[in-house]
Amino acid sequence: MPQHDWLEKDFYKTLGVAEDVGDKELTKAYRTLARTYHPDANPNDRTAEERFKEISEAYDVLSDPEQRKEYDEIRKYGASGGFGGGSPFGTGGGGGAGGFGFDSGNFTDILGDLFGGSRRGPRAGTGPRKGDDLEAELTLSFDEAVKGVTTQVHLTSDAACATCNGSGAAPGSAPVMCPRCQGRGVLDDDQGFFSLSQPCPECSGRGRIVTDPCPTCRGSGIERKARQVKVRIPAGVKDGQRIRLKGRGTPGRNGGPAGDLYVVVRVAHHRVFGRSGANLTIDVPITFAEAALGANVKVPTIDGSTVTLKIPAATPTGKTFRVKGKGVTTSAKTGDLLVTVTVDVPSELTPEQRSAVEALAAATDGSPRDHLSTAG
Repeated sequence: MPQHDWLEKDFYKTLGVAEDVGDKELTKAYRTLARTYHPDANPNDRTAEERFKEISEAYDVLSDPEQRKEYDEIRKYGASGGFGGGSPFGTGGGGGAGGFGFDSGNFTDILGDLFGGSRRGPRAGTGPRKGDDLEAELTLSFDEAVKGVTTQVHLTSDAACATCNGSGAAPGSAPVMCPRCQGRGVLDDDQGFFSLSQPCPECSGRGRIVTDPCPTCRGSGIERKARQVKVRIPAGVKDGQRIRLKGRGTPGRNGGPAGDLYVVVRVAHHRVFGRSGANLTIDVPITFAEAALGANVKVPTIDGSTVTLKIPAATPTGKTFRVKGKGVTTSAKTGDLLVTVTVDVPSELTPEQRSAVEALAAATDGSPRDHLSTAG
């Protein structure tokens, strides 16, 4: 998607990386920033939310080799002095002999004039154009998000016409080569010292002509329909995470590539477990006797098994214990299970329990609130 505002955006600066950054370093920088500014980590923080969107946009462009190349070219030729001495595209006075005013919003059109038509933008219909990106939401259970799952998303969008398989020609026929450009899709305009190419007006840059249009799509090769897209959700996916499916967006036009599909994951709550990054959390009630005397307590895990947790004597309510390796397993790490114990106070006591508690009270010296005295 080159955008008209790409000239004003420095995606490398947004991610804090050099312009020659490699894929691994780029991904590492993105993940670090995404964890810092993710909405889940900054609830009700509009500044962090906007920063997260900027980070996501920058990574979406720079992680795609095709888009990154186009972004670099646009910034190279659109930057001050990008076409040779001075600032021929500057808005502040032209800069240098032969300079002229420049509106960054029309930069795509200027590239189209120079290089035979832009792939996207106002003149995109005259040449190959990438299809639109799509976004769909997918709700997962807590277990599916933790363990990973292969499922489907349902959406209605533009897709290759089922009648003509995207060719635009009626069944039994086929597009024919454009006689004017001989299938090249462009015409050369000899200007003497150099030659420019422009999209062929006869076939609109396609290089072929549909003489017998498909009755379903009327020659466009595209129809709007409901479809299902298979998606593999990796283990440990988080609520709000976007998963990119390359080429599963809308079909490209005039021979261009298809757009991408971004699946936004929504994770349902679990009645027992919670989550903190790669760690799972659980609250486990224990009796006063177990807290005071110590005990071995069985704790459930997300895989359906149980672990035995040793509670030491004199454990206070709210204390958290860590069970190694029983959290969320991702490609990068395996988290832990964080067990927080709470002392359960019964709502009613049997006569025997009351007698025991009264005996304990009688044998207890002082009060745990004595240190709260303000005297002196």
